[in-house]
Amino acid sequence: MTEEPETRRPKKKPKVPRKVTRSSLENAALYYLERFATSVENMRRVLYRRVDKSARHHETDPEEGRALVDDLIRRYVASGLLDDRVYANAQAISMHRRGKSTRAIRAWLMQKAAGGEAIDAALENLAEDAVDPDLAAAIRHARRRRLGPYRTRQADEKTRDKELASLARAGFSYGIARRVIDAKDINELEQGADTA
Repeated sequence: MTEEPETRRPKKKPKVPRKVTRSSLENAALYYLERFATSVENMRRVLYRRVDKSARHHETDPEEGRALVDDLIRRYVASGLLDDRVYANAQAISMHRRGKSTRAIRAWLMQKAAGGEAIDAALENLAEDAVDPDLAAAIRHARRRRLGPYRTRQADEKTRDKELASLARAGFSYGIARRVIDAKDINELEQGADTA
């Protein structure tokens, strides 16, 4: 009995980064904006990474590429293609609808480098739309995860503690978590909270 030789796939050659030019950066930025909403600083990070890869491979000056990126960013901000306020507001609304706490929304937007003023304005907009945005988000979170009054079976003390911990990890205060988990009636819970 003869053994068949092991078939191996040839190794892929590493992808060679394109040399950075004004038009290649413009194309990369527009393609990125087609797929993702982003903040000014996040776009800058994405393009700087592209410039740095290209500079290492082609042995060019990364500062020239960074200057092109900065010029591109200025143009996009002036034209309105990049706007931290619009980005932060849209992301805050989307995350709030998915049941994220204002604390989690703030942390995520800070990670994405949206400006502090833009984040504050977005969270203020949430407060205008709901009496208590964190309570409304906690109710949505509980509904999605079937916690508290949304659970399908009877819970013991251990289950209650796990549900409280779940809401705490999601960034909700103990008071809000307890209010949601200990609610006896869904209608009573949703009164005074915008959970549509």
